[in-house]
Amino acid sequence: MRILRKYTNRRLYDTSRSCYVTLEDVKQLVLNGEKFQVQDSKTGNDLTRNILLQIISEQEAEGHGTLLTNQVLQQLIRFYGDSMQGMMSQYLEQSIAAFLEHQDRIREQMQTMMGVANPLTMMGHIADQNMAVWNMFSQRPEEEAGRSDADQDDTAAESGPEPEPSKSSGKTDT
Repeated sequence: MRILRKYTNRRLYDTSRSCYVTLEDVKQLVLNGEKFQVQDSKTGNDLTRNILLQIISEQEAEGHGTLLTNQVLQQLIRFYGDSMQGMMSQYLEQSIAAFLEHQDRIREQMQTMMGVANPLTMMGHIADQNMAVWNMFSQRPEEEAGRSDADQDDTAAESGPEPEPSKSSGKTDT
């Protein structure tokens, strides 16, 4: 486990590499899955949580999208001192662990959903449907041309007799 010491000047010192590190370096340790602990240089107290909270605070402020909305933070604050605090802590840990276990499957599902909601995909689907309808209508005249004259006579008979021309012009035939 890497030991980082925090000095009074707020600087972090990596004892394994013998150099000062930044919060960005600590964030990278987290992303790489390396185990570390931040200790106060004078007292030896564990300050890891404080540093992690500081990194989260900076991430939230940088506009990378918020994970901890005001409502979530307010609800978390309400759990402090509550008899359910210990259970909430375990619940959050287990929920995040389960989410991480299924992260790849969740990503695939989101990509599938985004693919369906993608405007270009939707336009392609609509275009395919329009082409199918167009093909249906463009085949109708060919089908009608293939019908026999008897079929056409039957159709005419079904529609009824043709109306007689109107004689309202006032002229007589001579």
